[in-house]
Amino acid sequence: MSELRKDPIVGRWVIIAPDRAKRPEDYTQEFRVAPGNFCPFCEGNEFATANEILAYRQPGSERNGKGWRVRVIPNKFPALQVEGSLNKRGDGIYDVMNGVGAHEVIIECPQHHVDMSQQTVETIREVLWVYRDRLVDLKRDQRLVHGMIFKNKGAPAGASLEHSHSQLIVTPVVPITVAEEMKGSHDFYHFRGRCIYCDMVHQELNAGARIVVDTPLFVAFCPFASRFPFETWIVPKHHSSHYESIQRPAIEDLGSVLKGVLGRLEAALDNPAYNFVLHTAPFDTVDLKHYHWHIEIFPRLTRVAGFEWGSGFYINSVPPEEAGKFLREVELDAPTHARFAV
Repeated sequence: MSELRKDPIVGRWVIIAPDRAKRPEDYTQEFRVAPGNFCPFCEGNEFATANEILAYRQPGSERNGKGWRVRVIPNKFPALQVEGSLNKRGDGIYDVMNGVGAHEVIIECPQHHVDMSQQTVETIREVLWVYRDRLVDLKRDQRLVHGMIFKNKGAPAGASLEHSHSQLIVTPVVPITVAEEMKGSHDFYHFRGRCIYCDMVHQELNAGARIVVDTPLFVAFCPFASRFPFETWIVPKHHSSHYESIQRPAIEDLGSVLKGVLGRLEAALDNPAYNFVLHTAPFDTVDLKHYHWHIEIFPRLTRVAGFEWGSGFYINSVPPEEAGKFLREVELDAPTHARFAV
């Protein structure tokens, strides 16, 4: 029988409907990103992009040339522009402001055919440091309020280029999803005096059924009210509201966790398209006792349709307990097709 499960943070209801499910091993990709003849993100093609904002480089290599390990550039088609003033104004009942912000691309490695899960742990750690560095820098701009880092892998996830990259969009307002998380977590803190994310980590570790990876500083699990099949969160075990406050030991651990989770998803689900999003507190807040930064990963295995858009419900055909067990038992050095009976 299906279950209605309520997300304890934002109050969103999810329908867990296993009767609609294919077995986890049946989730394979229908689409692939077609390789192009020329990639502006490959090493040696730096002339094809705007000047770099930041790059981790080999000693002696020149800016906007070869020799970089991770490179940040402005998005060629930015959603927001860094120049100008906000000019907040009203238009009758509507609120309007100029599209001021930042939109950057983080090119994760010089090689073309290397997905993030195939990169070395050291490379992934450098990418995570770049995320921090860019948030720290943009936080100084008093016009900007929130920075969201995200990655689209594969055409169904919205990727337009095959080369492994992620993006950063910084906005002058708090995105609605983060605002809902902050309200829900604040209400829980006001009622119980504890961070709901910390409680969630504690409960998931005790239950164990939805755990994917457990390390000294992080836990990855399929959340109780998962919206999508094999949705996975990575959450710090120690409370922290702002990602840009992360320290070296946490980066070291997080690099291993992220590589492990992505590797499990790709091995178990035949290299699916996916999105991941880093949720962090707004720039203009001090350390928050009720909010907890985290990463959410969504394999693109199903489509959101009319009922979901119309109702705000999500229908997930794979219970998170089943997904967590399946991913937890993946052998990363085994063949890529599903190997475990659930």
